[in-house]
Amino acid sequence: MRVGLIAADATHPVLAATAALLTGAGHRVETLDPAGPGAVPPPGPEALLPPGPPADVYLLKARTPRALALAARLEERGVPVINSAAATARCQDRVAMAALARAAGLPFARTRAVATMAELAAAGQPAGPLVVKSRHSRRHDLVARADTAVRLRELAAQWPAEPVVVQDFTANSGWDHKLWVVDGRLFAGLRRSELAPDGRGPTLPLTAAELPESWRAAVLRVGEVFGLSVYGVDVLDAGGGAPLIVDINAFPGIRGQAGAPKALAELALRTAARSERTTSEMSTN
Repeated sequence: MRVGLIAADATHPVLAATAALLTGAGHRVETLDPAGPGAVPPPGPEALLPPGPPADVYLLKARTPRALALAARLEERGVPVINSAAATARCQDRVAMAALARAAGLPFARTRAVATMAELAAAGQPAGPLVVKSRHSRRHDLVARADTAVRLRELAAQWPAEPVVVQDFTANSGWDHKLWVVDGRLFAGLRRSELAPDGRGPTLPLTAAELPESWRAAVLRVGEVFGLSVYGVDVLDAGGGAPLIVDINAFPGIRGQAGAPKALAELALRTAARSERTTSEMSTN
C-alpha cells in the first residue's frame, strides 16, 4: 500500500513512528506538505498533488486552509482521507464545535462568541472568571483565563482584532484529562492545565480503564458526532466525577502513547483496503 501524509512536519513523533511501522511492513509512505498557513494561493491545491496516481490513503495531520483544500480535492478524486476535510473543519471553529456537541447531548462547556478581543475587554469587569480562546483553533492560538477587567485589557492589547469565544471558568483540580481516540481505541493522559501559572509540564500516565464509563462513552460519542476517526478531547472533572468537554481536536499529537502509532498504521491500511475493495466491486458491476 501507498500511504500519504498531509503534514508540514513528517518527523512529528506519532507520524514518524507510524511511518516506520508501515515501511517496515513493506508499505510506501509519502508526504505532501501543504506549505504553511493562510488562504489557498494560486494555483491552488491541485498544484500540490504529485504527478501520477495518488496514494491509496492519506492521513490529514495539517489543518491549515490549504491542507483542508488539498484533502478535499483528493476526496473528490475518490481517495480516502483520515480525517476527512469536512470532519477536520468542524473542529476548527469553536462556536460551531460547541453548538454541534451540545446539540448531540455531549457535556460540552457553554460557549459564546465575541467579535473581537477588544470588544470583550470593552465590556468591563466580568461577572466571574472566564476562559477566553481564539474562535478559530490553530497552533499558538489564544487560550487564557481572565478574572478581571485589567486582565481582559491586557489580552486585548496583545490580540485586539482576534475573534474569540468565552467559556465560564469551571473550578477543577488544575489537571486536564487529555483523551485521544484512534479508530475507537482510547488513550489517556493527565497534564497540567494550559491555564496553570507554572506551565503545563509533562503528560502523566493514565489508562482508559481508570476513567468513569460515562467519560469513555462521551469521548467515543464525539467521533460519531463529528465524523472523526483520529481525534483528541480535553475533559475536566466538573465536580462529582461529571465530565466537562472544553475542546476537541482533529488528529492531535498523541505523544508518548504506546500503541497509538500501531493503531494509526492499522487504521490507514484497513481504510485503504476497504477503498480498494469498493472500487473493485464498482468496476465489476
